This record gives sequence, structure tokens and C-alpha cells, in this order.
Amino acid sequence: MNIPLSRRRFLAISAVVAGGAVLPLALNRQTDNLKTEEAGPFVWQGIALGSGAQLRLYHVDRRQADDLVNKALAEVARLEKIFSLYRDDSLIVQLNREGRLDNPPQDLLALLSISQEVYRLTQGAFDPSIQPLWNFYADYFRRYPHADAPPSQADMNRVLQRVGFDKVEFDDTFVRFHGQGMGLSFNGIAQGYITDKVVELFQKNGVEQALADMGEIRGLDMDGKRTWQAGIRNPQDEKSVLLNVPLQNEGFATSGGYGTVMDEAGKFTHLFDPRSGISTPRYRSVSVMAPTAALADAFATAFSVMPQDEIRQAAQAKRAKVWLVMPDNEIEIIE
Repeated sequence: MNIPLSRRRFLAISAVVAGGAVLPLALNRQTDNLKTEEAGPFVWQGIALGSGAQLRLYHVDRRQADDLVNKALAEVARLEKIFSLYRDDSLIVQLNREGRLDNPPQDLLALLSISQEVYRLTQGAFDPSIQPLWNFYADYFRRYPHADAPPSQADMNRVLQRVGFDKVEFDDTFVRFHGQGMGLSFNGIAQGYITDKVVELFQKNGVEQALADMGEIRGLDMDGKRTWQAGIRNPQDEKSVLLNVPLQNEGFATSGGYGTVMDEAGKFTHLFDPRSGISTPRYRSVSVMAPTAALADAFATAFSVMPQDEIRQAAQAKRAKVWLVMPDNEIEIIE
């Protein structure tokens, strides 16, 4: 059974007004660097990819803004048909079912290429082929919800034989697995990638300043004159913010094990180390600022299971900045 990873729920966007959802990353919506004589931005709020979403567009009239939001929603729906584990007709579900996909679309190839680069940069800590491990854990804790120990190492080792992005082959004509029972999940990167695609759409349509919050955040500021404040929420109290950080033309993402737990006690989380199968992250949460939201998303996922020296090496290779919320709730910064 192919059980989807619930941390990244790919659902159609609903264009409904909603209050700010409780997310690991809080956007401080009162700190836009606006001149007093400027009109405020056009703001759309709703639900995207299973969580609260917001689009902010600057220096556009209402008609333009409505058109751009509709285009953004259509773009998300299009990408959902590729990456969603919740749709039986999506391409990723088809690939996982058949082990091969011919004539993959450009967006799938792009995300595979980004994933391959991050897989190498993180020495395998980021690995979209982790889906069999998720299914294994979900099935185990469904049968033993009160278990206080992980599955046996022997069973774990058998599942890990079906994990490894180096067993995924792709080019312009096909994607295929080199092993039975493999499966991909882009839930640790696709939300960021979709955020980037929305911002790219705005830029192609002449928007010079915008902010997209689709669960992961990406700023667009062609003039370098606007700064937003992204808040890193307190894992122990999601109503409070530990630290605000300035954001301009970057992506920002946060991962925390508390977001989805596997067992009733909350000891085992959705943040697996694909190399060992361990599901207990090293940090309460990891926030990453990087040139794109896709990279920030993937790094935040991988860094959750990596030691600080390895995090520093990978982050510096891509000019990323990292905030680690340690077990004592103190913040370590890596840049």
C-alpha cells in the first residue's frame, strides 16, 4: 500500500479567506517596509497544499491582482497533478505504481535534478526515494500505536534496500527505478518548488514585488527596497516567535519533527534519516534561508538529521543560512 507522507499534503487550493494557520514558520505580516504614502498590497489568503497560504502583490491594481491569483491557483493545480501522492491520477503515483514513467514533463525532470544535487550535497540525508520507509513506519505504528521502540533493525534493513536516490535513473525520455518496491515522495521539496513557480509566474507577468507563502515562503523584490520579516516559531509554543529574520529575494522554509509524529507518544517523527531509518531528528526545528524556496525546503528536511559540521558544508555550497532550534530551545545559527 502506498501511504502518502502527511507532512506535505497536496490539496487543491481553495480561494477562501482564512485566518493565519499555525505553521512552524510564522510570517510577521505587520512589518512590511512600506512608505506611509503607499497603498497597501493586494493580499489573497486561503488554503494551499494542505496549510494556510498567502499571496501578496505590490503595485498592481485589483483587476491585475485577481488575474494573477487565478493564474497562480491554476499553476498549483497543474503541478499537483504531477507531484501529489493523494491523487490516483498524478504522475508520481503512476511512477510509484509502475516503476517507470515515459516522457516525463519538464517540471518533474527539474525537480528530480534539484533533488539529485541536494542528495549529493547532503551525502544522502535528503532522499526522495524515502516513501517505502514512510509506509513501513506508518504500518508498524498502525499495528502497534503504543510501541516505545522502533521496528526491528532486521526489518528496517530490508526496507532500506528499497531506498536510495542513486537507484533512480532519469533523462528526457524516461524515469525508472532500479529495484522492486521503490517509491518517490517529493514532500520534502515540492512545496518549495511550487512556491518558486508561483513567484516565477508573477515575475513573468511584470510583477516587481511580491511575497508567496505556500507553506514555504519566497520573496520577490526586483528593486531591493522591500524587506519582510519571517518569524521562527517556538516549537514548544506555536503562538510565540523565537526570532524574526529579514527576507528579500530568498526562499525560507522550516522543518520540525513535531509537525507529524508516527506514534501516540510523539517519540518517532516523519523526519527520517534515509541512510539509517532513524526517525528522531537532532533538532526541535530547522529553518533555512536559501536562493530558492525549493532549496530551502529540501535543506530544512535534510538538515534535521545531519550534524552541524555537515550542515555548514552543504549550506555554504549554496549560500544558505540556517537556524537550528536545539533541544533546549536555544538557537544556533550557521552561515
